[in-house]
Amino acid sequence: MKTGPRELITPFRPIPLEVPEGMKPNEFFNSTENLQDLSLNNGLLTNPENLLLYRKALGHSNEFDCSIIFNSSKCILNPLGRPVRRTQLPLPTKNSWNRMNQIMIEYMLEKYPDPEDALILAGEASLDATWPLTAPGVPSIRMLHNHFIVFNMDDLRQAEFADPDNPNLTDGGQHSLFHANMRTVYRRFFASLDLKILKPVHDDDSQLSLTGYPQGLPCWEIPGGSDTLKNPHFWKEYDLILKGFLDFYRTFYTQVSTRNAPIANEAYFPDQIENHLLFDNDFLATAKKLRDMCIKDAKYANAIRWQPAFKQLIYRNDQNKLIVTISQNSIGNAITELLGVVVKRSPDAEAYEKTEPALIEKLLDVRQRLIDADLGDPIKTAYWD
Repeated sequence: MKTGPRELITPFRPIPLEVPEGMKPNEFFNSTENLQDLSLNNGLLTNPENLLLYRKALGHSNEFDCSIIFNSSKCILNPLGRPVRRTQLPLPTKNSWNRMNQIMIEYMLEKYPDPEDALILAGEASLDATWPLTAPGVPSIRMLHNHFIVFNMDDLRQAEFADPDNPNLTDGGQHSLFHANMRTVYRRFFASLDLKILKPVHDDDSQLSLTGYPQGLPCWEIPGGSDTLKNPHFWKEYDLILKGFLDFYRTFYTQVSTRNAPIANEAYFPDQIENHLLFDNDFLATAKKLRDMCIKDAKYANAIRWQPAFKQLIYRNDQNKLIVTISQNSIGNAITELLGVVVKRSPDAEAYEKTEPALIEKLLDVRQRLIDADLGDPIKTAYWD
């Protein structure tokens, strides 16, 4: 079968939400009122750490699709001040977050044991406040959340090929700035991190044979598979990958902004930054190119995400191994596109309702596992008890 990215049509039931007059939709979606609606109509479980498990009403897949969000909408009313990554969570919240992630991934692997039948992924995307709220394409809910998604592989095999020049796909790694201009220093910087569990893997081992993605991204195998997710040291290394990415991103765009800028006070790995980045000619030459472009081209400068923007995910490859990868984020693209899956949502209530009973059955099943593990209390909605 020919390899290439796929475009999957996913039907959904239109959401009967009325946006108040005078507000743009993405302004309303960040409001406490909208988050309350999300909980009442789609909420599955909540806990004292303000972690909310909910069905994705506008989902990527109707096979299995849900999210866990750190619902800080009532305790932090300023959308621009809400946590947007794991490194900003209080420790008790992070512990519950990691345990919930472990149970969710374990459930997906149990229900879909064969990589020939299902593509499984769990991933976090940056929702940093790097643009005005009214900018088109800005993520609609500015709070930390993880996606848990299963795609039916037969559906993906039968899907049309996506345009390989789709800007969201090309930002997924193979044409992005880091990999096109600084591939060697980028990977060398990650190699300097003290990882004892995660093992680097080559592109041939990380790419899905159906789509050929991810492309150009650093990837790590999780030895031991789902059992390793029960080890708290794994999640510390998962955070190290994120912290390393944040340091690389911050350092690079700080140099773009200000020539010969000092190392940021909030850097996690100042020694690695000094040894691997600030004396690397390719790294600094690329920063100069962008700086010159920003000075000459206002539109280009306005499009840059000056603050760290990322996508990090765990997925299962063709060899039934769990893989970790991370990429810079661009405006508008989805985490599934790191794996070469472009989702086109189509409003079709009748088609969605045919898949809804099986979807809800699985969501309620995994919810019970979280309840049994003392990770939250169930939420009753019009769609489930």
